[in-house]
Amino acid sequence: MPVVREAAVVGLALAVTGGVAYVIWTYVSSGEKPKQEPVKIEKETRKETAQKAPEPAKQTPTIVTETKATGKQVLVLGLEGAGKTSLLHCFASGSLEQDVAPTQGFNAVSINREDLQIEFLEIGGTENLQPYWKRYMCKAMVLVFVVDSSNAAQFPLAKRHLHELLETDLYLPLVVLANKQDNQGACSITTLHEALSLEEVGDQRKLFLIGTHVRKGDTEVNSAVQDARDLIIQMVQDGR
Repeated sequence: MPVVREAAVVGLALAVTGGVAYVIWTYVSSGEKPKQEPVKIEKETRKETAQKAPEPAKQTPTIVTETKATGKQVLVLGLEGAGKTSLLHCFASGSLEQDVAPTQGFNAVSINREDLQIEFLEIGGTENLQPYWKRYMCKAMVLVFVVDSSNAAQFPLAKRHLHELLETDLYLPLVVLANKQDNQGACSITTLHEALSLEEVGDQRKLFLIGTHVRKGDTEVNSAVQDARDLIIQMVQDGR
């Protein structure tokens, strides 16, 4: 019997000027639900001065401390500066009343819903942390990939990293957040969809693309961020 596939597109995006709300979600699913699844330094002493040459300054290596999941895990990735930490702060607290320092290692935020504990695990986007990304793919129920939609110069790099990640799991649900939609020069959701070649990520996974933005001082999170958070939580609940 042939497999019946469904595809639906619903859109949401935000335009700050004019108060117009615009959203796009892209969803692709298959009719079949797959199973889840030391350098030695010699010192010299000059006889005429009897003084030792100064020792070179010691460099302190960057220490990365990994974290262990305590519940259902959502993996949050993206290049440095995409806005991952701010979005997670809003997911957990519902507002962004002060500046949030970028994550330099691992950042875990837990959200409890009834009998379900969901851990949002963010791994920093700097080059030295990117090798850790794939290591956590097998533990995730949903992958959230955040992109700075106002920085088109980084779209090719973001696309490469995203596609490399998705090759490790053909079925892992994906939520792409086109962040910083309130910045001047932010691209449309359709443009980002094309720039990331999301049509190539496979027809066997759930895929959503949502435009978001967070602004320091807002006492309430905007509706697009609320929708993204609620959607991710629902996806985890459905995947139990």
